[in-house]
Amino acid sequence: MKILVINCGSSSLKYQLMDMSDLSVLCKGVIERIGMTINGGEKNVSVKVNGQKFEYDKELPTHTDAFNEVKYILCESEHKVIDSMKEIDAVGHRIVQGGDIYTHSVLVDETVVENLRKLSPLAPLHNPGHIQGYEACKAVVGPDVPQVVVFDTAFHSTMPPKAYMYAVPYEWYEKYGVRRYGFHGTSHFYVSHRCAAKMGKPIEDLKLITCHLGNGSSLAAVKGGRCVDTSMGLTPLAGLPMGTRAGDMDVGVVEFIANKYDMTISEAVNLLNKESGMLGLSGVSSDFRDLEQAAEKDHHRATVALEIFEYRVRKMIAEYAAAMGGVDVVVFTAGVGENAPETRAHILQGLEFMGITCDPEKNRCRGKEQIISRDGAPVIVMVVPTNEELMIAQDTMELVLDQE
Repeated sequence: MKILVINCGSSSLKYQLMDMSDLSVLCKGVIERIGMTINGGEKNVSVKVNGQKFEYDKELPTHTDAFNEVKYILCESEHKVIDSMKEIDAVGHRIVQGGDIYTHSVLVDETVVENLRKLSPLAPLHNPGHIQGYEACKAVVGPDVPQVVVFDTAFHSTMPPKAYMYAVPYEWYEKYGVRRYGFHGTSHFYVSHRCAAKMGKPIEDLKLITCHLGNGSSLAAVKGGRCVDTSMGLTPLAGLPMGTRAGDMDVGVVEFIANKYDMTISEAVNLLNKESGMLGLSGVSSDFRDLEQAAEKDHHRATVALEIFEYRVRKMIAEYAAAMGGVDVVVFTAGVGENAPETRAHILQGLEFMGITCDPEKNRCRGKEQIISRDGAPVIVMVVPTNEELMIAQDTMELVLDQE
């Protein structure tokens, strides 16, 4: 069975074609700047096949045009991996927000599409793009190819009310669904289960803290295979400071800054989403690699930005251990979690009283599975590369096979 995995944004489309017989990736890539003018040189289309990467620029006015380009790449280009889109058995879509409606992946029908539209106010930067992606995909592959939506929020649907409710007027929750939903759920699910398998223990017997650290970052407390708490909230703005997002802060700052700069609440929140976090603190970049290089040159603001991030992650690990009554495993994943040994070491420093340790030699690893805690330590600390696309493909395959 061949599954096409799609992650579609308002102006971008990530794609990956997988052969589920051996879980191999036949082709993957990304199309950016959809609906924008291309002046040449932007290289907005990328293709990776057989370990080689190819890039070029092409103006693609709509998502349907972008999907037709994917069709061309997969079936007609010099890099083609299939002869026809008819070889694709199903399509799996990443969806950011499923609200209270969807607690697991589902096959798409018109009711699902309508519900996604209703949920768009909870994820205005994401869900509309996902819907455009689904409709464009349907136009290209045809209505008979099963399509499945896999929700970022689904894994966190097991949180109890004491973890997901906000201390605000209750009618906000009843009328408008104001609560903590959490995101990166597909990643947290994958790495927690992968970790349990690697250890050879039932996940039902483990208390794990999964740290998805990248340009967007979140933590999850996973007890017995179920999420009991997570750091992101109603939106991905909550929780840890991130590349450009502020993370948790006093909400009174929004009104204060809006008044100071004579801007609307929406404009102030936009600044918290796009010009804050590591970028706002450092004045250097939202990319942690750039911050590490600047910190090595004694750039004060970059150093402070990294210290704030590391402190907040460290504090949240202790918080989630308390929430679960202990911890067996701490897992690092995503771009920073997998590839930044110094950041991992700084986060773990000071948690020795909890039995959480870091072996300097083991911690040198980048982008591979590795236990990095000291031998014999009470708590296992592990690096596990995430694979959200595989999870989406597996969910898609299972739903399609169940339907047959």
